[in-house]
Amino acid sequence: MNVRYFAAARAAAGVDEERFELPAGSTVDSLLGAVLGVERPKPPAGTPSLERILARSSFLLNEVAVRDRSTVLADGDVVDVLPPFAGG
Repeated sequence: MNVRYFAAARAAAGVDEERFELPAGSTVDSLLGAVLGVERPKPPAGTPSLERILARSSFLLNEVAVRDRSTVLADGDVVDVLPPFAGG
């Protein structure tokens, strides 16, 4: 499974994209747990923690919004992490 990070999530993760190998039947929630289990460098000053960002983010599964974190993933799926965006 691939995870792509955008905006503040990218800054907090320190990468644009990561690949995770999880067992069959893994869910969005278990993928997010794996994301949080990665040791990362400290984010830039003023950037919230990745854990905080994930708690407030929206997610796309293969470019379709997914709100149920118990959704089961398949090998090759792509999950996009979209933190709240400010602006107008």
